[in-house]
Amino acid sequence: MDLQAFFETLQEGAFASSIRESTILYPILLSTHLMGMGLFGGMIAMTDLRILGVAMTKYPMADVHNQLRPYKHLGLTLVAVCGLLLAYSKIALYWPNPYFKLKLTLLLAVAIHALVFRSSVYKRLSEMDKFGSATSSAKVAAVISLVLWVALVAAGRWIGYWEPENPFGV
Repeated sequence: MDLQAFFETLQEGAFASSIRESTILYPILLSTHLMGMGLFGGMIAMTDLRILGVAMTKYPMADVHNQLRPYKHLGLTLVAVCGLLLAYSKIALYWPNPYFKLKLTLLLAVAIHALVFRSSVYKRLSEMDKFGSATSSAKVAAVISLVLWVALVAAGRWIGYWEPENPFGV
């Protein structure tokens, strides 16, 4: 069985069908996914902008990072749970979509970014606060983070606008 056939089998299952065909559940999941993106993305953006010295400059970088963490976790949980359910319900439709694959690739890049910069930047913000500004590597990490998140949101939006070249075999 190829991957597309496997996804078609998953998508036609009772659970995926019940999500996809619900007049209320699918829109609620989609709206909650978007709210989670706003919350998570907003908190990430504020942290990155603080590291860059653009926003919230009266507050230490470590405080901004740490105090926004619970909201980041809430936003990430909403995005992940709803995103997985939405993708599962239409996986056979989404898998051929190049923007869906781009979004998955960007999600992987975000995870790699977090792993690479966690110990060298985000766990050392209080040390940087003592010197009054972020290191060059912290600023690079913040710019990369902003670019990745904007690209990720854009790719997610583009998913809905892609149409297969020959959807009806004509």
